[in-house]
Amino acid sequence: MRPAALIFDVDGTLAETEEAHRRAFNETFSEAGLDWHWSRETYADLLRTTGGKERMRVWRAAMGDGPTDDEIPALHRSKTARYGDILASGGLALRPGVAELVATACARGQRLAVATTTNTPNVEALCQACWTQPADRVFDVIAAGDEVAAKKPAPDVYLLALERLGLRPADAVALEDSRNGVLSARAAGLPVIVTPSAYTAGDDFTGAQAVIPDLTPDNLPTALR
Repeated sequence: MRPAALIFDVDGTLAETEEAHRRAFNETFSEAGLDWHWSRETYADLLRTTGGKERMRVWRAAMGDGPTDDEIPALHRSKTARYGDILASGGLALRPGVAELVATACARGQRLAVATTTNTPNVEALCQACWTQPADRVFDVIAAGDEVAAKKPAPDVYLLALERLGLRPADAVALEDSRNGVLSARAAGLPVIVTPSAYTAGDDFTGAQAVIPDLTPDNLPTALR
């Protein structure tokens, strides 16, 4: 039996965006005169903490100095704008199978939602870059990290998506790429399909219904084909 809705994570699930995020952080730090630079290895560790502002606080604690709690939100807004510019410059592609699954689900009358730790402007930037459409033309519901009290692995953003869809957890499926995403979706009562991304391939996906390389039709569970 097919689910009534598919609820997608964004970063790493819809597209491999983390390198664009890392670049945006580093360029923002440089412009602000901060002696901070996040390597791939550093960023992989920081991704265990969900939320850009939260990662900056974790890094400040590790460095022993940096922007204050009052300064971090403005710095993060600058990073968000820079990330949008990076995506708008081109080169970002959806992961294999994503466009086809979204189109097929829409044609079947299934509803589409986003439940993400990232903020709403970043969702908009990705949809414009990959679909050349506003996010609300691609997805029926968008639940973003800047709208909930607690980010993944807390269930808040998935519960918000379900509330806006008007559905029970049993009527939807979450699509994720990370351990924190699996924990979040499962805590909301949702079954989860995982497609590990470049930064999450080594994660523990215990609790997922299936772990598959990508969302191309041959890899999809029968209920999603």
